[in-house]
Amino acid sequence: MHIPQPDDNSERPYDEVVTLIVDYVYDYEDISEAALARAKLALIDSLGVAIESLTKSKECAALVKPILPGAVSVVGGFRLPGTTYSLDLLQGAFDMGAMIRYLDHNDAFAGAEWGHPSDNLGAIIATADVLTREALAQGKSDSVITIKQVLISLIKAYEIQGVFQIKNAFNRVGLDHTILVKVGSTAVVSWMMGLSREQARSAVSHAWVDGHPLRIFRQAPNAGPRKGWAAGDACMRAVHLAALARAGQPGIRTSLTAPRWGFYEVLNKGQHFQLPKGFGTWVIENSVFKVLTAEGHGLTAVEATMAASKELQARGLDPIQDIKSIRVRTQEPAMIIINKKGPLNNPADRDHCLRYMMAVVLLKNGVEVETEDYQDDSPWATDARVEKLRSIISMEEDVQFTRDYHNPDIRSVGSSMEFLLQDGTTIVTRQDFPLGHPARGDETIPLVRQKAVRNLALGFSQDQVDGIMATLDQADFESLPASTFIDLFQK
Repeated sequence: MHIPQPDDNSERPYDEVVTLIVDYVYDYEDISEAALARAKLALIDSLGVAIESLTKSKECAALVKPILPGAVSVVGGFRLPGTTYSLDLLQGAFDMGAMIRYLDHNDAFAGAEWGHPSDNLGAIIATADVLTREALAQGKSDSVITIKQVLISLIKAYEIQGVFQIKNAFNRVGLDHTILVKVGSTAVVSWMMGLSREQARSAVSHAWVDGHPLRIFRQAPNAGPRKGWAAGDACMRAVHLAALARAGQPGIRTSLTAPRWGFYEVLNKGQHFQLPKGFGTWVIENSVFKVLTAEGHGLTAVEATMAASKELQARGLDPIQDIKSIRVRTQEPAMIIINKKGPLNNPADRDHCLRYMMAVVLLKNGVEVETEDYQDDSPWATDARVEKLRSIISMEEDVQFTRDYHNPDIRSVGSSMEFLLQDGTTIVTRQDFPLGHPARGDETIPLVRQKAVRNLALGFSQDQVDGIMATLDQADFESLPASTFIDLFQK
Protein backbone atom coordinates (compact mmCIF):
# COMPACT_ATOMS: atom_id res chain seq x y z
CA MET A 1 0.00 0.00 0.00
CA HIS A 2 1.39 3.47 -1.03
CA ILE A 3 1.40 6.00 1.79
CA PRO A 4 1.51 9.61 0.54
CA GLN A 5 4.50 11.54 1.86
CA PRO A 6 4.18 15.12 3.09
CA ASP A 7 5.33 17.82 0.73
CA ASP A 8 8.80 18.81 1.92
CA ASN A 9 9.31 21.55 -0.65
CA SER A 10 9.97 24.08 2.11
CA GLU A 11 13.05 22.04 3.12
CA ARG A 12 14.57 21.88 -0.35
CA PRO A 13 17.34 24.33 -1.22
CA TYR A 14 16.73 26.91 -3.91
CA ASP A 15 18.42 26.43 -7.27
CA GLU A 16 22.07 27.45 -7.01
CA VAL A 17 21.68 30.31 -9.49
CA VAL A 18 18.92 31.89 -7.40
CA THR A 19 21.03 31.62 -4.25
CA LEU A 20 24.12 33.05 -5.98
CA ILE A 21 22.18 36.11 -7.13
CA VAL A 22 20.65 36.84 -3.73
CA ASP A 23 23.85 36.21 -1.79
CA TYR A 24 25.71 38.62 -4.07
CA VAL A 25 23.12 41.36 -3.63
CA TYR A 26 22.95 40.93 0.14
CA ASP A 27 26.62 40.22 0.92
CA TYR A 28 28.94 41.84 -1.62
CA GLU A 29 30.55 44.98 -0.20
CA ASP A 30 33.76 45.47 -2.19
CA ILE A 31 32.47 48.47 -4.13
CA SER A 32 35.39 50.58 -5.29
CA GLU A 33 35.34 54.35 -5.67
CA ALA A 34 36.03 53.83 -9.39
CA ALA A 35 32.91 51.68 -9.72
CA LEU A 36 30.84 54.26 -7.82
CA ALA A 37 32.16 57.06 -10.05
CA ARG A 38 31.20 55.16 -13.16
CA ALA A 39 27.80 54.34 -11.65
CA LYS A 40 27.25 58.06 -11.01
CA LEU A 41 27.98 58.72 -14.69
CA ALA A 42 25.55 55.95 -15.69
CA LEU A 43 22.84 57.44 -13.46
CA ILE A 44 23.02 60.93 -14.94
CA ASP A 45 23.35 59.57 -18.49
CA SER A 46 20.19 57.49 -17.96
CA LEU A 47 18.19 60.35 -16.49
CA GLY A 48 19.34 62.52 -19.38
CA VAL A 49 18.16 60.07 -22.04
CA ALA A 50 14.87 59.72 -20.15
CA ILE A 51 14.29 63.46 -20.61
CA GLU A 52 15.39 63.14 -24.23
CA SER A 53 12.79 60.41 -24.82
CA LEU A 54 10.06 62.44 -23.16
CA THR A 55 10.76 65.58 -25.18
CA LYS A 56 11.72 64.13 -28.55
CA SER A 57 9.39 61.16 -28.91
CA LYS A 58 5.65 61.80 -29.16
CA GLU A 59 5.13 58.05 -28.78
CA CYS A 60 6.98 57.98 -25.48
CA ALA A 61 5.26 61.10 -24.13
CA ALA A 62 1.87 59.56 -24.90
CA LEU A 63 2.88 56.26 -23.31
CA VAL A 64 3.93 57.52 -19.89
CA LYS A 65 0.78 59.47 -19.08
CA PRO A 66 -1.31 58.16 -16.16
CA ILE A 67 -3.50 55.26 -17.20
CA LEU A 68 -6.60 56.51 -15.38
CA PRO A 69 -7.89 59.99 -16.22
CA GLY A 70 -7.09 62.41 -13.44
CA ALA A 71 -4.73 60.01 -11.66
CA VAL A 72 -1.81 62.40 -11.89
CA SER A 73 -1.01 62.73 -8.18
CA VAL A 74 -0.74 59.70 -5.93
CA VAL A 75 0.10 60.67 -2.36
CA GLY A 76 3.64 59.52 -1.63
CA GLY A 77 4.00 58.29 -5.20
CA PHE A 78 6.98 58.31 -7.55
CA ARG A 79 7.67 61.75 -8.93
CA LEU A 80 8.40 60.95 -12.56
CA PRO A 81 11.32 63.09 -13.80
CA GLY A 82 10.45 65.68 -16.42
CA THR A 83 6.75 65.67 -15.53
CA THR A 84 4.36 66.88 -12.84
CA TYR A 85 3.11 63.34 -12.19
CA SER A 86 3.24 61.49 -8.87
CA LEU A 87 2.56 57.85 -9.75
CA ASP A 88 1.95 54.58 -7.97
CA LEU A 89 5.10 52.50 -7.72
CA LEU A 90 4.28 49.96 -10.42
CA GLN A 91 3.38 52.51 -13.07
CA GLY A 92 6.30 54.67 -11.97
CA ALA A 93 8.73 51.80 -12.53
CA PHE A 94 7.22 51.13 -15.95
CA ASP A 95 7.32 54.76 -17.04
CA MET A 96 10.85 55.40 -15.77
CA GLY A 97 12.14 52.23 -17.45
CA ALA A 98 10.38 53.07 -20.70
CA MET A 99 11.72 56.64 -20.75
CA ILE A 100 15.31 55.50 -20.21
CA ARG A 101 15.10 52.86 -22.91
CA TYR A 102 12.72 54.33 -25.48
CA LEU A 103 15.14 55.97 -27.91
CA ASP A 104 17.85 53.30 -27.58
CA HIS A 105 20.27 55.95 -26.37
CA ASN A 106 21.13 54.46 -22.98
CA ASP A 107 24.30 52.51 -22.23
CA ALA A 108 24.91 48.99 -23.51
CA PHE A 109 26.71 45.77 -22.68
CA ALA A 110 27.55 42.98 -25.12
CA GLY A 111 28.19 39.26 -24.94
CA ALA A 112 26.52 36.14 -26.27
CA GLU A 113 23.43 38.17 -25.35
CA TRP A 114 23.27 41.92 -25.77
CA GLY A 115 21.34 44.41 -23.72
CA HIS A 116 21.26 47.64 -21.77
CA PRO A 117 21.94 47.30 -18.05
CA SER A 118 20.65 50.81 -17.33
CA ASP A 119 17.21 49.39 -18.16
CA ASN A 120 17.18 48.28 -14.50
CA LEU A 121 17.12 51.86 -13.30
CA GLY A 122 13.38 52.18 -13.88
CA ALA A 123 12.79 49.79 -10.98
CA ILE A 124 15.65 51.12 -8.85
CA ILE A 125 14.89 54.84 -9.10
CA ALA A 126 11.13 54.49 -8.63
CA THR A 127 11.51 52.17 -5.64
CA ALA A 128 14.14 54.35 -3.98
CA ASP A 129 12.02 57.47 -4.40
CA VAL A 130 8.79 55.96 -3.04
CA LEU A 131 10.44 54.18 -0.10
CA THR A 132 12.30 57.33 0.87
CA ARG A 133 9.20 59.53 0.75
CA GLU A 134 7.40 56.97 2.91
CA ALA A 135 10.28 56.82 5.41
CA LEU A 136 10.54 60.62 5.68
CA ALA A 137 6.77 60.98 6.08
CA GLN A 138 6.86 58.49 8.96
CA GLY A 139 9.98 59.97 10.56
CA LYS A 140 11.96 56.78 10.00
CA SER A 141 15.34 58.21 9.04
CA ASP A 142 16.98 54.78 9.24
CA SER A 143 14.78 53.58 6.38
CA VAL A 144 15.72 56.38 3.97
CA ILE A 145 17.30 55.17 0.71
CA THR A 146 20.33 57.30 -0.09
CA ILE A 147 21.75 57.96 -3.53
CA LYS A 148 24.77 55.87 -2.59
CA GLN A 149 22.41 52.94 -2.05
CA VAL A 150 20.89 53.68 -5.45
CA LEU A 151 24.36 53.55 -6.99
CA ILE A 152 25.15 50.26 -5.25
CA SER A 153 21.86 48.83 -6.50
CA LEU A 154 22.73 50.05 -10.00
CA ILE A 155 26.14 48.38 -9.87
CA LYS A 156 24.69 45.07 -8.69
CA ALA A 157 21.83 45.01 -11.21
CA TYR A 158 24.34 45.80 -13.97
CA GLU A 159 26.53 42.97 -12.75
CA ILE A 160 23.77 40.36 -12.64
CA GLN A 161 22.56 41.22 -16.12
CA GLY A 162 26.03 41.51 -17.65
CA VAL A 163 27.55 38.34 -16.20
CA PHE A 164 24.60 36.34 -17.54
CA GLN A 165 24.99 38.01 -20.94
CA ILE A 166 28.58 36.85 -21.40
CA LYS A 167 27.75 33.24 -22.27
CA ASN A 168 23.94 32.89 -22.26
CA ALA A 169 22.17 33.81 -25.50
CA PHE A 170 18.48 34.14 -24.74
CA ASN A 171 18.01 35.44 -28.28
CA ARG A 172 18.93 32.00 -29.62
CA VAL A 173 15.88 30.49 -27.91
CA GLY A 174 13.68 33.38 -29.02
CA LEU A 175 13.49 35.23 -25.69
CA ASP A 176 14.05 38.93 -25.17
CA HIS A 177 17.06 40.06 -23.16
CA THR A 178 14.84 42.05 -20.79
CA ILE A 179 14.34 38.76 -18.91
CA LEU A 180 17.62 39.74 -17.23
CA VAL A 181 16.27 43.18 -16.31
CA LYS A 182 13.42 41.45 -14.52
CA VAL A 183 15.78 39.11 -12.65
CA GLY A 184 18.40 41.72 -11.74
CA SER A 185 15.87 44.34 -10.73
CA THR A 186 13.87 41.86 -8.64
CA ALA A 187 16.99 41.01 -6.65
CA VAL A 188 18.11 44.57 -5.91
CA VAL A 189 14.59 45.88 -5.27
CA SER A 190 14.11 43.06 -2.73
CA TRP A 191 17.23 44.33 -0.93
CA MET A 192 16.05 47.95 -1.10
CA MET A 193 12.66 46.98 0.33
CA GLY A 194 14.38 45.29 3.27
CA LEU A 195 13.14 41.82 2.45
CA SER A 196 14.68 38.88 4.25
CA ARG A 197 17.06 36.70 2.30
CA GLU A 198 14.39 34.00 2.11
CA GLN A 199 11.87 36.48 0.70
CA ALA A 200 14.42 37.69 -1.84
CA ARG A 201 15.03 34.12 -3.02
CA SER A 202 11.29 33.71 -3.39
CA ALA A 203 11.03 36.86 -5.51
CA VAL A 204 13.97 35.92 -7.75
CA SER A 205 12.64 32.38 -8.23
CA HIS A 206 9.36 33.86 -9.46
CA ALA A 207 11.25 36.16 -11.81
CA TRP A 208 12.61 33.08 -13.60
CA VAL A 209 9.18 31.44 -13.68
CA ASP A 210 7.37 34.46 -15.15
CA GLY A 211 6.10 34.32 -18.69
CA HIS A 212 8.94 35.91 -20.63
CA PRO A 213 8.59 38.14 -23.71
CA LEU A 214 9.51 36.80 -27.11
CA ARG A 215 12.18 38.67 -29.01
CA ILE A 216 9.87 39.04 -32.00
CA PHE A 217 9.23 42.76 -31.44
CA ARG A 218 12.91 43.55 -32.08
CA GLN A 219 13.16 41.66 -35.37
CA ALA A 220 11.89 42.49 -38.87
CA PRO A 221 9.14 42.41 -40.01
CA ASN A 222 7.65 42.87 -36.53
CA ALA A 223 10.01 45.46 -35.07
CA GLY A 224 8.01 48.11 -33.30
CA PRO A 225 7.71 50.41 -30.32
CA ARG A 226 7.39 47.57 -27.81
CA LYS A 227 11.17 47.34 -27.90
CA GLY A 228 11.13 50.81 -26.34
CA TRP A 229 8.90 49.87 -23.41
CA ALA A 230 9.89 46.24 -22.85
CA ALA A 231 12.40 47.31 -20.20
CA GLY A 232 9.72 49.32 -18.40
CA ASP A 233 7.53 46.24 -18.42
CA ALA A 234 10.34 44.20 -16.84
CA CYS A 235 10.94 46.91 -14.20
CA MET A 236 7.28 47.01 -13.28
CA ARG A 237 7.10 43.24 -12.91
CA ALA A 238 10.28 43.13 -10.84
CA VAL A 239 8.82 45.57 -8.33
CA HIS A 240 5.57 43.61 -8.23
CA LEU A 241 7.35 40.31 -7.59
CA ALA A 242 9.36 41.80 -4.74
CA ALA A 243 6.16 43.20 -3.24
CA LEU A 244 4.47 39.79 -3.51
CA ALA A 245 7.39 38.15 -1.71
CA ARG A 246 7.21 40.84 0.99
CA ALA A 247 3.53 39.94 1.41
CA GLY A 248 4.53 36.35 2.20
CA GLN A 249 4.28 34.53 -1.11
CA PRO A 250 6.49 31.43 -1.04
CA GLY A 251 9.15 30.79 -3.65
CA ILE A 252 9.56 28.08 -6.28
CA ARG A 253 12.73 26.33 -5.22
CA THR A 254 13.54 24.46 -8.43
CA SER A 255 12.27 27.15 -10.81
CA LEU A 256 15.19 26.53 -13.16
CA THR A 257 16.09 22.87 -12.73
CA ALA A 258 12.77 21.06 -12.25
CA PRO A 259 12.45 18.18 -14.77
CA ARG A 260 9.96 18.89 -17.54
CA TRP A 261 8.46 22.02 -15.90
CA GLY A 262 11.50 24.15 -15.06
CA PHE A 263 12.95 27.06 -17.02
CA TYR A 264 15.83 25.06 -18.46
CA GLU A 265 13.59 22.36 -19.95
CA VAL A 266 10.68 24.54 -21.06
CA LEU A 267 12.45 27.64 -22.38
CA ASN A 268 16.20 27.02 -22.68
CA LYS A 269 16.40 23.79 -24.68
CA GLY A 270 17.65 21.92 -21.62
CA GLN A 271 20.78 24.07 -21.35
CA HIS A 272 21.94 25.23 -17.94
CA PHE A 273 23.34 28.71 -17.51
CA GLN A 274 27.06 29.38 -17.81
CA LEU A 275 28.45 32.00 -15.44
CA PRO A 276 32.11 32.47 -16.42
CA LYS A 277 32.76 35.14 -13.77
CA GLY A 278 31.81 35.65 -10.19
CA PHE A 279 29.66 38.68 -9.43
CA GLY A 280 31.62 41.82 -8.59
CA THR A 281 31.79 45.23 -10.29
CA TRP A 282 33.19 44.23 -13.67
CA VAL A 283 30.11 45.08 -15.73
CA ILE A 284 29.73 48.72 -14.65
CA GLU A 285 33.44 49.10 -15.39
CA ASN A 286 33.05 47.70 -18.91
CA SER A 287 29.68 48.98 -20.15
CA VAL A 288 29.60 51.17 -23.24
CA PHE A 289 28.09 54.64 -23.03
CA LYS A 290 26.31 55.69 -26.20
CA VAL A 291 27.80 59.02 -27.17
CA LEU A 292 26.34 58.78 -30.67
CA THR A 293 22.64 58.10 -31.28
CA ALA A 294 22.79 54.67 -32.85
CA GLU A 295 22.09 51.05 -31.96
CA GLY A 296 25.13 49.74 -30.09
CA HIS A 297 26.42 47.36 -32.74
CA GLY A 298 26.28 50.11 -35.35
CA LEU A 299 28.19 52.76 -33.42
CA THR A 300 31.53 51.95 -35.01
CA ALA A 301 29.97 51.82 -38.48
CA VAL A 302 28.47 55.27 -37.94
CA GLU A 303 31.87 56.64 -36.91
CA ALA A 304 33.52 54.97 -39.90
CA THR A 305 30.88 56.48 -42.20
CA MET A 306 31.49 59.93 -40.71
CA ALA A 307 35.20 59.53 -41.50
CA ALA A 308 34.45 58.38 -45.05
CA SER A 309 32.13 61.35 -45.58
CA LYS A 310 34.92 63.75 -44.67
CA GLU A 311 37.13 62.07 -47.27
CA LEU A 312 34.39 62.38 -49.89
CA GLN A 313 34.06 66.07 -49.14
CA ALA A 314 37.83 66.56 -49.31
CA ARG A 315 37.72 65.09 -52.82
CA GLY A 316 34.73 67.25 -53.79
CA LEU A 317 32.52 64.18 -54.33
CA ASP A 318 28.78 63.71 -53.87
CA PRO A 319 27.48 60.58 -52.08
CA ILE A 320 24.62 60.04 -54.53
CA GLN A 321 26.48 60.72 -57.75
CA ASP A 322 29.92 59.36 -56.93
CA ILE A 323 29.49 56.23 -54.78
CA LYS A 324 28.99 53.03 -56.77
CA SER A 325 28.74 50.59 -53.83
CA ILE A 326 29.54 50.23 -50.14
CA ARG A 327 30.71 46.97 -48.59
CA VAL A 328 30.36 46.68 -44.81
CA ARG A 329 32.11 44.04 -42.71
CA THR A 330 30.95 43.77 -39.13
CA GLN A 331 30.30 41.45 -36.17
CA GLU A 332 27.64 38.73 -36.10
CA PRO A 333 25.29 40.59 -33.70
CA ALA A 334 25.07 43.52 -36.10
CA MET A 335 24.15 41.08 -38.86
CA ILE A 336 21.29 39.77 -36.73
CA ILE A 337 19.98 43.02 -35.25
CA ILE A 338 20.55 45.88 -37.71
CA ASN A 339 20.89 44.16 -41.10
CA LYS A 340 17.55 45.30 -42.51
CA LYS A 341 16.34 45.53 -46.06
CA GLY A 342 12.95 46.56 -47.39
CA PRO A 343 10.49 49.11 -46.01
CA LEU A 344 11.14 50.81 -42.68
CA ASN A 345 7.74 51.46 -41.16
CA ASN A 346 8.42 53.32 -37.90
CA PRO A 347 11.20 54.82 -35.75
CA ALA A 348 11.90 51.41 -34.20
CA ASP A 349 12.59 50.05 -37.68
CA ARG A 350 14.85 52.94 -38.65
CA ASP A 351 16.97 53.04 -35.51
CA HIS A 352 17.72 49.34 -35.99
CA CYS A 353 18.76 49.60 -39.64
CA LEU A 354 22.48 50.17 -40.21
CA ARG A 355 21.95 51.06 -43.86
CA TYR A 356 19.56 53.84 -42.85
CA MET A 357 22.03 55.23 -40.30
CA MET A 358 24.85 55.25 -42.84
CA ALA A 359 22.72 56.83 -45.55
CA VAL A 360 21.60 59.66 -43.29
CA VAL A 361 25.18 60.36 -42.15
CA LEU A 362 26.33 60.54 -45.77
CA LEU A 363 23.49 62.86 -46.77
CA LYS A 364 24.19 65.07 -43.74
CA ASN A 365 27.81 65.40 -44.93
CA GLY A 366 29.33 63.47 -42.06
CA VAL A 367 27.20 64.88 -39.24
CA GLU A 368 26.12 62.18 -36.81
CA VAL A 369 22.65 60.67 -37.04
CA GLU A 370 20.41 62.08 -34.28
CA THR A 371 17.20 61.10 -32.51
CA GLU A 372 15.06 63.30 -34.75
CA ASP A 373 16.41 61.57 -37.85
CA TYR A 374 14.62 58.32 -36.97
CA GLN A 375 11.17 59.80 -36.37
CA ASP A 376 8.22 59.50 -38.74
CA ASP A 377 8.21 63.25 -39.37
CA SER A 378 11.91 63.35 -40.24
CA PRO A 379 12.58 64.38 -43.86
CA TRP A 380 14.98 61.45 -44.12
CA ALA A 381 12.17 58.95 -43.47
CA THR A 382 10.71 59.67 -46.92
CA ASP A 383 13.83 60.83 -48.78
CA ALA A 384 14.35 58.79 -51.96
CA ARG A 385 18.10 59.37 -51.70
CA VAL A 386 18.17 57.41 -48.45
CA GLU A 387 16.62 54.43 -50.22
CA LYS A 388 19.08 54.73 -53.09
CA LEU A 389 22.04 54.61 -50.73
CA ARG A 390 20.52 51.73 -48.75
CA SER A 391 20.23 49.77 -51.99
CA ILE A 392 23.98 49.91 -52.71
CA ILE A 393 25.13 48.91 -49.21
CA SER A 394 25.99 45.25 -48.63
CA MET A 395 26.71 43.73 -45.21
CA GLU A 396 28.66 40.62 -44.25
CA GLU A 397 30.10 39.11 -41.11
CA ASP A 398 33.81 39.40 -40.44
CA VAL A 399 34.66 36.35 -38.34
CA GLN A 400 37.57 38.09 -36.62
CA PHE A 401 35.34 41.00 -35.62
CA THR A 402 32.96 38.46 -34.06
CA ARG A 403 35.79 36.71 -32.22
CA ASP A 404 37.11 40.01 -30.85
CA TYR A 405 33.59 41.01 -29.86
CA HIS A 406 33.24 37.91 -27.68
CA ASN A 407 36.81 37.95 -26.35
CA PRO A 408 36.57 39.28 -22.76
CA ASP A 409 40.06 40.76 -23.05
CA ILE A 410 39.14 42.79 -26.16
CA ARG A 411 35.34 43.34 -26.29
CA SER A 412 35.52 45.38 -29.48
CA VAL A 413 32.47 46.20 -31.62
CA GLY A 414 34.35 46.42 -34.90
CA SER A 415 33.16 47.49 -38.33
CA SER A 416 34.99 48.33 -41.53
CA MET A 417 33.75 49.51 -44.87
CA GLU A 418 34.94 49.92 -48.41
CA PHE A 419 33.42 52.68 -50.55
CA LEU A 420 33.83 51.87 -54.26
CA LEU A 421 33.58 55.10 -56.23
CA GLN A 422 32.40 55.61 -59.79
CA ASP A 423 35.94 56.50 -60.89
CA GLY A 424 37.22 53.10 -59.71
CA THR A 425 39.01 54.36 -56.60
CA THR A 426 38.08 53.34 -53.06
CA ILE A 427 37.82 54.80 -49.59
CA VAL A 428 38.42 52.32 -46.77
CA THR A 429 37.58 53.10 -43.14
CA ARG A 430 37.58 51.01 -39.98
CA GLN A 431 36.65 51.49 -36.32
CA ASP A 432 37.10 48.82 -33.63
CA PHE A 433 35.94 50.63 -30.48
CA PRO A 434 33.12 53.20 -30.43
CA LEU A 435 33.10 56.46 -28.52
CA GLY A 436 31.95 55.63 -25.00
CA HIS A 437 33.80 52.29 -24.89
CA PRO A 438 36.11 51.73 -21.88
CA ALA A 439 38.99 51.35 -24.34
CA ARG A 440 38.52 55.04 -25.17
CA GLY A 441 38.26 56.09 -21.55
CA ASP A 442 39.98 59.46 -21.77
CA GLU A 443 37.39 60.62 -24.29
CA THR A 444 34.34 59.07 -22.62
CA ILE A 445 33.71 60.97 -19.38
CA PRO A 446 33.56 64.55 -20.78
CA LEU A 447 31.48 63.40 -23.77
CA VAL A 448 28.94 61.57 -21.59
CA ARG A 449 28.65 64.60 -19.31
CA GLN A 450 28.11 66.85 -22.33
CA LYS A 451 25.45 64.45 -23.59
CA ALA A 452 23.68 64.51 -20.21
CA VAL A 453 23.74 68.31 -20.00
CA ARG A 454 22.45 68.59 -23.56
CA ASN A 455 19.60 66.16 -22.87
CA LEU A 456 18.62 67.69 -19.54
CA ALA A 457 18.44 71.12 -21.19
CA LEU A 458 15.64 69.78 -23.39
CA GLY A 459 13.34 69.66 -20.38
CA PHE A 460 14.74 72.02 -17.77
CA SER A 461 15.97 75.58 -17.37
CA GLN A 462 19.68 76.28 -17.35
CA ASP A 463 19.51 76.95 -13.61
CA GLN A 464 17.95 73.54 -13.03
CA VAL A 465 20.54 71.80 -15.18
CA ASP A 466 23.34 73.60 -13.34
CA GLY A 467 21.81 72.58 -10.01
CA ILE A 468 21.52 68.92 -11.06
CA MET A 469 25.13 68.75 -12.22
CA ALA A 470 26.40 70.58 -9.14
CA THR A 471 24.56 68.09 -6.90
CA LEU A 472 26.00 65.23 -8.90
CA ASP A 473 29.52 66.57 -8.38
CA GLN A 474 29.36 67.99 -4.88
CA ALA A 475 26.69 66.22 -2.83
CA ASP A 476 27.47 63.70 -0.11
CA PHE A 477 25.73 60.72 -1.68
CA GLU A 478 26.06 58.72 1.52
CA SER A 479 23.51 60.98 3.18
CA LEU A 480 21.55 62.46 0.24
CA PRO A 481 18.01 60.99 0.23
CA ALA A 482 16.92 59.57 -3.11
CA SER A 483 13.76 61.70 -3.09
CA THR A 484 15.79 64.91 -2.66
CA PHE A 485 17.78 64.06 -5.77
CA ILE A 486 14.67 63.11 -7.76
CA ASP A 487 13.02 66.39 -6.79
CA LEU A 488 15.71 68.15 -8.84
CA PHE A 489 14.16 66.64 -11.99
CA GLN A 490 10.62 67.97 -11.54
CA LYS A 491 8.99 70.36 -13.97
